[in-house]
Amino acid sequence: MAVPTRHRPRLRDLLPFASAPATDSERLVAVGGREERRAAPAQARPGEGLVGGPEENGPLGRVVGTFFAGIWLVFLSDAFTEAWRQRQNLRGDTGLILLALFVLLYLLHFTHLRAAVWGSRGSIAGSWYVTRIGLFYWAGLALLAVLTTATIGQEGASTWVFLAVSGLWTFRLRIGWVIGGLLVGIYEFLTFHVDGWSHDASISMSMVLAMAAVTGGMIASQRQRALAEAREENARLAVQDERNRMARDVHDILGHSLTVITVKAELAARLMEVSPERAKVEVADLERLARDALADVRQAVAGFREMTLPAELARARSSLAAAGIEADLPTAADAVPSHLRELCAWTLREGVTNVIRHSEATTCRVTLDERGITIADDGVGHQPGVPGTGLIGLQERAEAVGARMATRTVPPHGFELSVRSAQDPHPAAPDSHERVEA
Repeated sequence: MAVPTRHRPRLRDLLPFASAPATDSERLVAVGGREERRAAPAQARPGEGLVGGPEENGPLGRVVGTFFAGIWLVFLSDAFTEAWRQRQNLRGDTGLILLALFVLLYLLHFTHLRAAVWGSRGSIAGSWYVTRIGLFYWAGLALLAVLTTATIGQEGASTWVFLAVSGLWTFRLRIGWVIGGLLVGIYEFLTFHVDGWSHDASISMSMVLAMAAVTGGMIASQRQRALAEAREENARLAVQDERNRMARDVHDILGHSLTVITVKAELAARLMEVSPERAKVEVADLERLARDALADVRQAVAGFREMTLPAELARARSSLAAAGIEADLPTAADAVPSHLRELCAWTLREGVTNVIRHSEATTCRVTLDERGITIADDGVGHQPGVPGTGLIGLQERAEAVGARMATRTVPPHGFELSVRSAQDPHPAAPDSHERVEA
C-alpha cells in the first residue's frame, strides 16, 4: 500500500497567486476573502474506487496480489488428487473441470475485490454486500463448490474453505462470518449423515482458522489505509496552513510597504521642483523602503518573520507623517504583555495602513495597555462591504492567541480598530467583607 512521502512544498504550491488557473476537475472556493482551488467532488459510479493507489493498479501489483491469493490453492491438492484418481470415468473428468473452473473464478473474484480485501471498499452497491458483480462471482463459487463436492465426494469439500474466506470480502464482515458458520455447520452435519463420509474436523478447523486470519489481515489493512489517509489529510492541512500564513504575511508586508512607497513617491514628485534636496531625501527613503519590503518578503517565505512592537511604532510614526496625518502614538510598549506584542505589532501595521489608504483622516491615535491595542482616526468611518483580506487575517491571528478583534464607527465620524485579550490581566479580588466558604 502506498504511503505518501513527505516533501517540502514548492513556493508556487504555497502562494495562491502563483498557482495555475483552475481546471475542469477543480473549483474555486472563497476562503478568508480570497479564492482557492480545490478538487471538485467526483461523481461516484457503481464499481469505481474499488482499487486503491496507483501501485495496486499497476500490472506488478495485480500479479503479486494474485500470486499471494493463489498460493493457498495448494490446499485443494487432495481434491485434485481424488479427481485425478477417478479420471477413468466421467465423474473424475467432470471433477477436474469443476476444480479448474473454481480456481479460475476464485482468482477473478479476488482480483475484482482486491481493494476490499486490502482496505478501500470504494462504492457500496448495497447494505450487505460490496459490489453486485462480486455477489455473482461468489454465487458462482458456491455453485461450483457444491457440484465439486457432489462429484468427487468429501475431498471436494475443501473448496468450502475458499468459499468461506471469499465471503468475507464479498459481504460485510459480520455476514461473511455468519455464512462461514453455516458452512461449518453444514459440513459437520454431512459428515455424520452421508454414506462414505468420515468425521474429519480438519476442514471445519481450516474454515474457522482461515476466516480468522483473513479477518485480522483485512482489519489491519483497513486501519493502515485509514492511517495513510489521515497522514495525507494532515499533510494537506499543513500545506493549507502554510499557504494561509504566507498569504497573511505577504499581504500585511506588501500592503503596508507599497502604501507608504506610494505616499512618499507622490511627495517626492511634488518636491522635485520646489525643494530638490528634500525630494532626494524622499527618493532615498523610497529605495530603503523597497529594500526593506523585499527583505521582509524573503523572511516571510522562509518562515521566520518576526514583528517587534517598538519597530512598528517608529514605522507608523514615519508613515503617518509622510501622509500628512497627525499621529498620537505612545512612546513605549512596556504596558503590553509579551504574549500580545507580536499581535499588537501586526494590528498596528494593518491599522495604520488602512488609515493612510482608506480613512481620509487628519489624526490617528494609538492606545496600548495590558489588554491590547486600539487604533482610532477621525476619517470617513466604516465603509460597507465585505472585510478585506488584511482584517480577516488579523482576526485569525487574534483568535490564535485567545484575543478578539473588533471594529466600530466613532461618532460623529471616524473609525476604531481594537484587538483585546479575552482575559482580564487583573481579576477583581473578592470583597474582604464577603464570607468565603469552602
